[in-house]
Amino acid sequence: MEVYLIRHTSVNVPKGTCYGFTDVPLKPSFRREATAARLRLRGLRFDRVFTSPLSRAAKLAAFCGFPDAIRDARLKEMNMGEWEMQRFDNITDERLQLWYDDFLNQPTTGGESFRQLYARVAAFLDGLRQQSFSRVAVFAHGGVLICARVYAGEIPLEEGFEHLTPYGGVVKINL
Repeated sequence: MEVYLIRHTSVNVPKGTCYGFTDVPLKPSFRREATAARLRLRGLRFDRVFTSPLSRAAKLAAFCGFPDAIRDARLKEMNMGEWEMQRFDNITDERLQLWYDDFLNQPTTGGESFRQLYARVAAFLDGLRQQSFSRVAVFAHGGVLICARVYAGEIPLEEGFEHLTPYGGVVKINL
């Protein structure tokens, strides 16, 4: 099965802001970035289209011609818990350094670790593999796309952020 992974366009939050589950606005460049993403998908037909329920992904899915994409909460970005919408420089939580030292295993305060995000995405992909689809599109987030690529055996989990898909980018994996 071919799975096209599409990352949402640029977000309009100050640089250095911690966000994940928060439904943040998009930059004014949305239309330009979304048009480029739509062109990358031109001519492809999908058996199913899925999206994160967060508006930054769902809006891109709709712009690309899939307003009825199936919303799945497992496709949300990593839950940053109590740190959501704080600037990293302003977070005084003593657990922040623990997370920096081992984000794969250490959950954010009130949130999740990267391995927990991976488990969520893997559960979604496990379900997808049980279907007889030929081609699927998934509109989601940078962390979700990394997890999907790890799941497909393309990259090691420990090196995931070295392969972050750019905003509006499209990556194809095979399951």
